[in-house]
Amino acid sequence: MNRLSQEPNKSGAAAKQNSFLRSNPIMRKLDKVEERDASNAATYGGIAAKTIYFLLFSVVGIFAQVLLKPMLSTGSILSFNIKNFPVEMYTTEMYVLLGVVIAAIVFQLLAFFARATTPVTGALYCATQGYFIAFLVFTVLPEEYRYLGVLALAITMMIILVMSILYATGVIRVTKKFKMVMITLFATAIGSSLLLLIGSFIPFTRNIVAAISGNYTFSIIFSVIFIIIAALFLICDFDTIEKTVKNELPKKYEWWAAFGLSFTVLWIYLKVLDLLITIFGNKK
Repeated sequence: MNRLSQEPNKSGAAAKQNSFLRSNPIMRKLDKVEERDASNAATYGGIAAKTIYFLLFSVVGIFAQVLLKPMLSTGSILSFNIKNFPVEMYTTEMYVLLGVVIAAIVFQLLAFFARATTPVTGALYCATQGYFIAFLVFTVLPEEYRYLGVLALAITMMIILVMSILYATGVIRVTKKFKMVMITLFATAIGSSLLLLIGSFIPFTRNIVAAISGNYTFSIIFSVIFIIIAALFLICDFDTIEKTVKNELPKKYEWWAAFGLSFTVLWIYLKVLDLLITIFGNKK
């Protein structure tokens, strides 16, 4: 295997700048990889195949939730509302859902920081996301609204297509100005979320936070902002994947690039689905 220590001189500061605020730790780490292997380098086809592999596991998670739901119908029934949709769940279902959420966090961290485990932990993470998607579509949404899951998929695919065209044609480039826009949007959204979270624990601001969080217009605006951020992160993913191939990183890094892209795609889908549930829940 051929290994090149670094790109010529300017690579240090430039690479550090280009890696800032990637969509996730995987994409940031790929920017810093210095290994090269022209004889067995990463390819677009290899990354695409592995991305499909990860996303198929989200489909496995969807089927798992549908198949397990009848088996989990034990214990007492919990009744509550999610965005104006009445939901009934057995306590066993709730415990399993909480376990899936915890597992998603664990698998995500392992896939991000333990590269050797990414083919397995990344797949398991995608499966947990599929399980959660199925919960939203088949448990939260009543039967007459379940088409929203397909509508969210169509919108997500449209976003990916549009962002791919914008990146491929050079209409949007990952420049310093582009990154500054991302920083502003990301900092605003995260900062607002943290303020609301902190405010929910303070007695004299708790009612204000509850009123803001339950406000339909605020929820829509916040959801749209996060979808825009996710779409911009998708552009950064494309940029990192292109550099991974052009810089001839070893083929093993295809797993990281594929999982990073899959992570962003699932993030976009869940945000779009959440937006649709909010809109139609308010109409209902």
